[in-house]
Amino acid sequence: MTSNIGWELYRSFLGVLREGSLSGAARALGITQPTAGRHVAALEEALGVVLFTRSQTGLLPTEVALSLRAHAEAMESTAASLERAASSQGEGVRGVVRVSASEVVSVEVLPPIVARLREAHPALKVELVSTNRVQDLLQREADIAVRMVRPRQEQLLARRIGNIELGFHAHRDYLARHGTPRKLEELAAHSVIGYDQPSAFVRNAGKSLKVFSRDGFSLRTDSDLAQLALIRAGAGVGICQVALAKRNAALVRLMPRTFSLKLDTWVTMHEDLRNSPRCRAAFDALVEGLSLYIGGPAAEAKIPRARPTTPE
Repeated sequence: MTSNIGWELYRSFLGVLREGSLSGAARALGITQPTAGRHVAALEEALGVVLFTRSQTGLLPTEVALSLRAHAEAMESTAASLERAASSQGEGVRGVVRVSASEVVSVEVLPPIVARLREAHPALKVELVSTNRVQDLLQREADIAVRMVRPRQEQLLARRIGNIELGFHAHRDYLARHGTPRKLEELAAHSVIGYDQPSAFVRNAGKSLKVFSRDGFSLRTDSDLAQLALIRAGAGVGICQVALAKRNAALVRLMPRTFSLKLDTWVTMHEDLRNSPRCRAAFDALVEGLSLYIGGPAAEAKIPRARPTTPE
C-alpha cells in the first residue's frame, strides 16, 4: 500500500460511489469514462482492496468503499475550501463564498440579501447550499452557515440574530370553506399539514403540542417548502414562519396566543475566516439582512460587528 495517492483518484471514487457507474461519474466530473475507470483501478491497486463489484444495475460499493466514503468526502470538502481560499486572493472582496442555510431560508429569505451583496461586490461569487442538514464548518463544508441552533464549537465565530417565530397559518379561502379553528382541539376537524418522518425539531415541537403527531396530519411531507406551498394553496392548516406569512395578505395566523415556536437563529463561520474580505462581507450582509427580516428596519441600527461567541 502506498501513502502517495492523488486526490483525483478519490474524486473519481466518490463520483462512482454517488452515480453508481463509471459513465455517470465521468459525466458528473467532466472526464472520460476510461479515465474514471483508470482512477478507480489505480486506487484499488494502491490501497490493495476491492472497492466495487459489478452487477446488472451498475457498480456496487463494497463494505470497504462505504467505510472510506466519509474520509473521501472530508478530502473533497478540504479541496473545495482550498480552491475558495485561493480564488479570494488579491485586493477587495472577490472569490467564492459558500453559504449554508435551511431550505425555507435559502429560498424565501436569502435571495434578496444575496442580490444586494452581489450588487455591492460584483467580483464575489456566492454558492448557496440549501439543506436542512447542519453543515460542518470545522470541516469547511461551508464558509458561513445560518443555523437555527446555538453553535457549540469554540472555533466558530457566531452572531445571534434573534428568534424566528413559527405559528399556525391557513389561507383565507380555506378558512372561508371550512371555518376558523379557535382552539388546538378544533384542529382535529381540519386538514392539517405536517411531517411524514419525525425529525429532532418535530420531536421537540411534539413535547409542547400534543396534537402535533403524524396520525393527525391529512397532508404529509418532510419538505418545509412543500408544506409552505400547501398552506399558500389553501390545502389546509400548517406551521410556517410568521414573518413569511406576513408577506401574503391571504394568509391568516391562527391561535397566536396558544401556539408559538421560536427558533434561535445564528450566523456562524470558522474563526480562521475572520480576516477574509469575502467572508467578512458576506457575514455582515447576512447578519444585517436577517436582522431586518426578523425585527424590521429598526433592527438595522442595532447590529454590531460580529464577534466570537463562547458557549454558555
